[in-house]
Amino acid sequence: MSDDAALPLIGIDTPQPAKPAAYRVLARKYRPTTFAEMIGQDALVRTLTNAIASGRLAHAFVLTGVRGVGKTTTARILARALNCVGPDGKGGPTADPCGVCEPCRTILADRNVDVMEMDAASRTGVDDIREIIDGVRYGPVASRYKIYIIDEVHMLTKEAFNALLKTLEEPPEHVKFIFATTEPQKIPITILSRCQRFDFAGVSSAAIQARLAQIAAAEGVKVEPEALQILASRAAGSMRDSQSLLEQLLAMTPTVGLSGTRCWAR
Repeated sequence: MSDDAALPLIGIDTPQPAKPAAYRVLARKYRPTTFAEMIGQDALVRTLTNAIASGRLAHAFVLTGVRGVGKTTTARILARALNCVGPDGKGGPTADPCGVCEPCRTILADRNVDVMEMDAASRTGVDDIREIIDGVRYGPVASRYKIYIIDEVHMLTKEAFNALLKTLEEPPEHVKFIFATTEPQKIPITILSRCQRFDFAGVSSAAIQARLAQIAAAEGVKVEPEALQILASRAAGSMRDSQSLLEQLLAMTPTVGLSGTRCWAR
């Protein structure tokens, strides 16, 4: 028998070990996908819901607030709400996106060609904004609106803001801008005055604690209420920070008590 004959045929009738599922951090795994799932932003959600229901939709939104309160999450939900066509493909903008139509599914999976996200923390220059300005002239490919989500928009340069100003003054009907920022005071007033602004409140400790309890139960672990209270207090109004803290805690032990949390939280 030749040496070649003794070699196994890799990939042909050879069992392959199953690839482990990629781990998702809690903040992503339990990120809200509808307005109804948003925590601690009732007034803002009610205003957005009414605006969508009445058709009073601005062409540009500014979402402001401290880190981890749901600004980018809301931007993505809003993108789905504006582009949802319903299960039958005949629906219009809705505050309760169906989640099954093509725009809903592709936006949720971050693969919709008409919804573009840009991080202004790393793309601050006028050339980056010119790419957007060139793109707004063309209509959406597979959605109702072409939506640009710009995170940490306050980090754009003065020249970039100036380049964007004309487009915000006379935007095409098929384009919506959603800006998110933790420092709205750094955005030129000429930009702010052309946007509908929504200020996110810090999430209350009680709301954070209740949400963390839901997540712990979904993960199949027991966390004492006193421990959750400590985490909620340390998060200082940030839902994302509280989930990161919970994740660190769960990495220590599957069953967490108050005394262990106190030691860890010093």
